[in-house]
Amino acid sequence: MILTSVVLFLLTFIAGTAVYFIPKMNNQYFKLSLVFAGAYLFSITIIHILPELFSHNADNPNIALYVLLGFFIQVILEYFSEGVEHGHLHQQHDHHQHGSNKWLTLLIALCIHAFLEGTLLAHPETMHSHDNSNSIFFGILMHKMPAAFALMSVMICHLNARWKTLLILVIFSLASPAGLALSSFFHDQALFSDDAFVILFAIVAGNFLHISTTIFFESSPDHSFSFQKLFISIVAALIAVLAEYAF
Repeated sequence: MILTSVVLFLLTFIAGTAVYFIPKMNNQYFKLSLVFAGAYLFSITIIHILPELFSHNADNPNIALYVLLGFFIQVILEYFSEGVEHGHLHQQHDHHQHGSNKWLTLLIALCIHAFLEGTLLAHPETMHSHDNSNSIFFGILMHKMPAAFALMSVMICHLNARWKTLLILVIFSLASPAGLALSSFFHDQALFSDDAFVILFAIVAGNFLHISTTIFFESSPDHSFSFQKLFISIVAALIAVLAEYAF
């Protein structure tokens, strides 16, 4: 757990600080990286998370309702987060009308989302049928890194002091490790029942479904066919399958 938390924090933080070295990210390349992350996350949700939820809890008819609840919770969170978790970039030269405290609600919404993601990595024995959950970890990591970059691009528009933006990045980078640590503690101390973890994971699965599908829709707003997008999506899905069944 410690190694997972450290890697998750460091790579998220490094991805966020990259905005200072690449202030004008090529939007096309960034969108393609989001498509890859979205396709991988969607694939892992379909082939790993949902089958585990339903196979281990076949006698619970409400699992699908919690997945649906998670989907709409993410809809609400994105109202406050401005879509940063699926890669909405704000370049420093863009002209945005931001409220003085809007950055705070944005950060809170993102941290709630990241915290929920981290809880999924606790993955207690009652939930998993595999030796590890590395495939989920890779998916969360690929999702959080571009999100951290997008967050910093927004924060630079909101705040002038670099130390403030870096502090916000630290808080965001710690959110998922905090979710992992707290849910692991609750599980080890038997403070959460197995049913509570199942509900929590179903909600996160709904979050992932919303984010991954939104990435697809927003990458082609005019619904035009893109061979690049299709190819990258297929490659990401194949890697997800390999990560799930071969490692």
